[in-house]
Amino acid sequence: MVTLRFDDAIGLWREGQRRLAATDPPLRFALERVTDALVDELRRRLGGSFTTEELARYYGEHGIDWCFDIAVRTAPGDPEAWDLTTVAGAAFARYVREASDYAGGARILRED
Repeated sequence: MVTLRFDDAIGLWREGQRRLAATDPPLRFALERVTDALVDELRRRLGGSFTTEELARYYGEHGIDWCFDIAVRTAPGDPEAWDLTTVAGAAFARYVREASDYAGGARILRED
Protein backbone atom coordinates (compact mmCIF):
# COMPACT_ATOMS: atom_id res chain seq x y z
CA MET A 1 0.00 0.00 0.00
CA VAL A 2 1.35 3.39 -1.02
CA THR A 3 0.23 6.58 0.70
CA LEU A 4 -0.13 9.13 -2.05
CA ARG A 5 -1.01 12.78 -1.71
CA PHE A 6 -3.20 14.59 -4.20
CA ASP A 7 -0.39 16.97 -5.17
CA ASP A 8 1.70 13.96 -6.23
CA ALA A 9 -1.12 12.07 -7.98
CA ILE A 10 -2.60 14.91 -10.03
CA GLY A 11 0.50 15.16 -12.21
CA LEU A 12 0.17 11.48 -13.17
CA TRP A 13 -3.52 11.92 -13.91
CA ARG A 14 -2.99 15.01 -16.02
CA GLU A 15 -0.29 13.20 -17.98
CA GLY A 16 -2.90 10.55 -18.84
CA GLN A 17 -5.20 13.31 -20.04
CA ARG A 18 -2.45 14.82 -22.19
CA ARG A 19 -1.60 11.45 -23.71
CA LEU A 20 -5.25 10.80 -24.48
CA ALA A 21 -5.68 14.20 -26.12
CA ALA A 22 -2.57 13.64 -28.25
CA THR A 23 -3.73 10.26 -29.57
CA ASP A 24 -4.74 9.90 -33.22
CA PRO A 25 -8.54 10.07 -33.66
CA PRO A 26 -9.14 6.43 -34.67
CA LEU A 27 -7.50 5.12 -31.48
CA ARG A 28 -8.79 7.98 -29.34
CA PHE A 29 -12.37 6.70 -29.73
CA ALA A 30 -11.46 3.36 -28.12
CA LEU A 31 -9.38 5.08 -25.41
CA GLU A 32 -12.31 7.40 -24.62
CA ARG A 33 -14.68 4.43 -24.26
CA VAL A 34 -12.29 2.75 -21.84
CA THR A 35 -11.76 5.99 -19.91
CA ASP A 36 -15.54 6.47 -19.60
CA ALA A 37 -15.93 2.89 -18.35
CA LEU A 38 -13.22 3.49 -15.74
CA VAL A 39 -14.90 6.69 -14.55
CA ASP A 40 -18.14 4.73 -14.15
CA GLU A 41 -16.29 2.10 -12.12
CA LEU A 42 -14.69 4.77 -9.92
CA ARG A 43 -18.19 6.11 -9.19
CA ARG A 44 -19.29 2.62 -8.15
CA ARG A 45 -16.21 2.04 -6.03
CA LEU A 46 -16.06 5.41 -4.25
CA GLY A 47 -19.76 6.14 -4.10
CA GLY A 48 -21.09 9.44 -2.70
CA SER A 49 -19.05 12.44 -1.79
CA PHE A 50 -15.24 12.30 -1.72
CA THR A 51 -12.29 14.67 -1.50
CA THR A 52 -9.21 14.98 -3.66
CA GLU A 53 -7.10 13.44 -0.88
CA GLU A 54 -9.47 10.46 -0.59
CA LEU A 55 -9.22 9.85 -4.33
CA ALA A 56 -5.43 10.09 -4.21
CA ARG A 57 -5.38 7.69 -1.27
CA TYR A 58 -7.60 5.25 -3.22
CA TYR A 59 -5.22 5.52 -6.19
CA GLY A 60 -2.22 4.83 -3.95
CA GLU A 61 -3.83 1.91 -2.12
CA HIS A 62 -5.49 0.17 -5.06
CA GLY A 63 -3.26 1.18 -7.97
CA ILE A 64 -4.54 0.76 -11.51
CA ASP A 65 -4.19 -2.99 -12.09
CA TRP A 66 -7.96 -3.33 -11.61
CA CYS A 67 -8.41 -1.14 -14.71
CA PHE A 68 -6.98 -3.78 -17.03
CA ASP A 69 -9.99 -6.12 -16.93
CA ILE A 70 -12.32 -3.20 -17.61
CA ALA A 71 -10.16 -2.01 -20.52
CA VAL A 72 -10.12 -5.47 -22.10
CA ARG A 73 -13.86 -5.92 -21.59
CA THR A 74 -14.64 -2.46 -23.00
CA ALA A 75 -12.33 -2.62 -26.04
CA PRO A 76 -11.59 -6.33 -26.58
CA GLY A 77 -10.39 -5.85 -30.15
CA ASP A 78 -8.22 -2.80 -29.44
CA PRO A 79 -5.21 -3.78 -27.30
CA GLU A 80 -3.76 -0.31 -27.83
CA ALA A 81 -6.71 0.98 -25.76
CA TRP A 82 -5.45 -1.03 -22.79
CA ASP A 83 -2.69 1.51 -22.13
CA LEU A 84 -3.36 1.91 -18.41
CA THR A 85 -1.06 4.89 -17.97
CA THR A 86 -3.24 6.79 -20.42
CA VAL A 87 -6.76 5.55 -19.70
CA ALA A 88 -6.48 5.22 -15.92
CA GLY A 89 -4.73 8.57 -15.63
CA ALA A 90 -7.38 10.25 -17.77
CA ALA A 91 -10.17 8.54 -15.81
CA PHE A 92 -8.85 9.72 -12.44
CA ALA A 93 -8.30 13.21 -13.90
CA ARG A 94 -11.94 13.30 -15.02
CA TYR A 95 -13.31 11.83 -11.84
CA VAL A 96 -11.43 14.25 -9.57
CA ARG A 97 -13.63 17.00 -11.01
CA GLU A 98 -16.45 15.52 -8.93
CA ALA A 99 -14.52 15.83 -5.65
CA SER A 100 -16.16 18.01 -3.03
CA ASP A 101 -13.01 20.14 -2.74
CA TYR A 102 -12.27 20.59 -6.45
CA ALA A 103 -13.68 23.30 -8.70
CA GLY A 104 -12.67 25.14 -11.84
CA GLY A 105 -9.66 22.93 -12.46
CA ALA A 106 -8.11 23.47 -9.04
CA ARG A 107 -8.33 22.14 -5.55
CA ILE A 108 -10.20 24.26 -3.03
CA LEU A 109 -8.15 24.66 0.11
CA ARG A 110 -10.16 25.46 3.20
CA GLU A 111 -8.77 26.85 6.40
CA ASP A 112 -10.11 25.06 9.45
